[in-house]
Amino acid sequence: MEKQDCKNLHPQSMCPAFGGLRVLTRIDGVQVCLVADQGCSYGLTFVSHFYAARKSIVTPELMNVQISGGSMIDDVRRVIAGIALDPSVRFIPVVSTCVAETAGLAEELLPKKEGNAEVLLVRLPAFQIRTHPEAKDVTVATLLKRFAAFDGPKKPKSLVVLGEIFPVDAMAIGSVLQKIGVASVITLPGTSLDDYIESGRTEACAVLHPFYERTVSLFEKNGVRIVKGNPIGANATAQWIRRVGEALQLDPAVVESVAEEERLKASAVLEKFTHLRGKVIVAGYEGNELPVVRLLLEAGLDVPYASTSISRQPLGEEDHKLLTMLGTEIRYRKYLEEDMQAVVDYAPDLVIGTTSLDSFAKERGIPAIYYTNNISARPLFFATGAASVLGMIGALLSKKEVFMKMKEYFTE
Repeated sequence: MEKQDCKNLHPQSMCPAFGGLRVLTRIDGVQVCLVADQGCSYGLTFVSHFYAARKSIVTPELMNVQISGGSMIDDVRRVIAGIALDPSVRFIPVVSTCVAETAGLAEELLPKKEGNAEVLLVRLPAFQIRTHPEAKDVTVATLLKRFAAFDGPKKPKSLVVLGEIFPVDAMAIGSVLQKIGVASVITLPGTSLDDYIESGRTEACAVLHPFYERTVSLFEKNGVRIVKGNPIGANATAQWIRRVGEALQLDPAVVESVAEEERLKASAVLEKFTHLRGKVIVAGYEGNELPVVRLLLEAGLDVPYASTSISRQPLGEEDHKLLTMLGTEIRYRKYLEEDMQAVVDYAPDLVIGTTSLDSFAKERGIPAIYYTNNISARPLFFATGAASVLGMIGALLSKKEVFMKMKEYFTE
C-alpha cells in the first residue's frame, strides 16, 4: 500500500451531536428536542437509542418548507410546549446541529422554562466541534454554565470526577477516595441534574479525559482546583491519589498509605503479565486512547503507533511526553488512511482500532478488535482495570496463528 495524501480527508469519528446526546439522554427527567433535518434526525435517533440511554428523541418535522420558510422557530416552540405537558419532564435540552438554519437557532426566542421543565439550547454543529468526545465537553460546559451553583460556598473535601467511565471504575474510584478522606464525590457526566448544580460547590475536579477543555476552564475560572491524570497502571495510580490528596488538603500520611497500597496491587497485576510480548497498534476515536497505551507500555508491550480523533490538549501533555519518549508515534485528529498505513509500516501483532481499521487488519491475518466495545466498555483503573485489559490483550495475542490460518484458507 502506498502512502496517501490525507490532507483533504476528514477525521474518523461519530457525528459530534451524538456525543452530546449521550450526555443529555442519560439525565433523569430529560426529554431531548432535536432540531435537525430529517436525515440527521433519523441517524442520531438510531445511534442514540442503542448507544446512549434508549430514550426517544422528539423532533419537529423539519422539511425544506419549514427550514426555508421561516416557520422553524415556531415549530420548535410548539414541540417544547407539547413536551412540557408531561409533568415528569424536568429538563428539555434543545439540541441544534450543523444544518445552517438549525445551527443559527436564536436562543433568545426560546423559553427558559416551560411548565415544570428547564429549557436549554445546546449547540453541537459539526463545523465547530470536530469529534463526538469533544461534544461531550461542550455539552457538560453548557449545562454547568446554566445550572452549576458556583456562587455558593464550597463544600470541604468535595470532588468532581470528570469523565464518562465504566461503572466498576466509578465504584473503585469512590472506594479509594473514601479511604483517603474525600467527603463527597460527584461524577460528571451524570444522570442527575442536581449533580450539575452541586458540582459548582466542589473544591476540586479530577479530570480523567484530556478533551474536557471547556469544562475544566469553567471550573478553574470559578475557583475549583484541577487534578490531572488518571489511575491507570501502577505509577500513575499512586500519583493520581497523591494529587487528589494535595488538591483537597487531606491527611498526607493517610493519602500516602492508600497510594502505596494501590500501587502495589497494580504492580502485582502487571507482574503476572510480564510474559506478554508483541507489537500493538491503538487507534480509537473516544479520546481516552493515550492512557491505555501507557498501561500497555508499562506491561512491557511494544506500541509503535497510537492515534486519536481529538486534538493535542494541555490536559494530555504528560501522557504525550511519556509515550513519545518511549517511542510511540502519536497522531492527533487522525485519518483512517494514516492508521491503515501504520498497520502496513509496523506490521503489528494486534490492532485495537475502529471497525474499518479492524477489517483492514484482519484481511492481512492480524488479530483486531473494536476499541469502543472492547476498551471503553470495560474497567481501566487501578489493579482491576489492569487485569481486565491485559487479560484480554494476552488472549488476543495468542490468536495470531489462528488469524493467519484463516487468511490462508480464504485466499487459497
